[in-house]
Amino acid sequence: MVNADSLVDISPAPATAAYPSSYIAGGEPIPKVLRVQVFSPDQWETFIQEWASGQKSNYFKVVRSGGAGDKGLDVICFATEALFEGDWDNFQCKRYDHPLQPSDIWIEIGKLVYYTWIGEYTLPRRYYFAGSRDIGTKLARLLAKPSELKLEAQQNWEEHCRKKIVGGVDIPLSDELLDHFDAIDFALFSSKSVLELVEQHSATPFHAVRFGGGLPTRPLVEVPPAEIAAAESRYVEQILEAYSDEAGSKVDHSIVAADQSLVEDFLRQRTRFYNAESLRNFARDTVPPGTFEKLQGDVLDGVIDTCDAGHHEHGRARMRSTLSQAAQLPLSSSPLVSVTNNSDKQGICHQLANADTLKWVKKNVGG
Repeated sequence: MVNADSLVDISPAPATAAYPSSYIAGGEPIPKVLRVQVFSPDQWETFIQEWASGQKSNYFKVVRSGGAGDKGLDVICFATEALFEGDWDNFQCKRYDHPLQPSDIWIEIGKLVYYTWIGEYTLPRRYYFAGSRDIGTKLARLLAKPSELKLEAQQNWEEHCRKKIVGGVDIPLSDELLDHFDAIDFALFSSKSVLELVEQHSATPFHAVRFGGGLPTRPLVEVPPAEIAAAESRYVEQILEAYSDEAGSKVDHSIVAADQSLVEDFLRQRTRFYNAESLRNFARDTVPPGTFEKLQGDVLDGVIDTCDAGHHEHGRARMRSTLSQAAQLPLSSSPLVSVTNNSDKQGICHQLANADTLKWVKKNVGG
């Protein structure tokens, strides 16, 4: 029987500093390079696709073809619009419980050799192995010595490739296939480390959604220029129509410039529009595509009944009521809520007016 007196106390040591409140809500943060280790195979491929999509200067188009029958291609990155007829890279995604070893990749090299031989696709410019637990020491050494990698791939063809590339088909490495194998420069094979991928993924609009941690600080909003930009023409026209509807006569830019209260109001509306445009640009770089458009849709749903109500005395009153309603919308379901302010929400109304989705002056049909 174990003597209780002989047991060593391994109780947690007392904290030497206060824990952040975020630890209470979500526990101690898990480093991102460790978090990817619990991704499913599908999530790991999606992560690589997200990373590659962020390499805009390197790739024209990124597609994912993982799954059964992928012919050894997971995430395909085309350098030009010529697609397979131009330069392209392949990312072979491996989500295993261990760092990649040579035995994990022979079949993938075999697929590349065979399918390029029969003309399914051209040889890639680069072929990267991306393992969720990185690559092991032996594989790293082989990838650094292409001639040794080629020799060992040939030696392992019989066991790992011959009857495994295509189910039920015997593919010996002989004659024309061997000539094709010999002609391939094995320097095309390389790898990407998890650390490198995670760091570069942080510059994509998918990073905050994938790993959390909040959005970066928004840059300062551009002050509206004195000259109306072409992209502003319709919502500005709608504002002038709203002023005219209130005044009972046409109000143009010269009349606005002569009335200080209109000058201030007009600048306020344009500033709101530029706030929303700033948020649109920020969203483009920090959250997945469609996120800002979803926010616009939520604003529209929240203000459309107010805008369409028939009790407004004139178009300017309708605009004011709609913008006031927009400012009260919580929009708590949007990933952008933490960086969205009232001016943004009101500016989105002007974006919607710019597309004629919202109209401040209701005109009778045929009137």
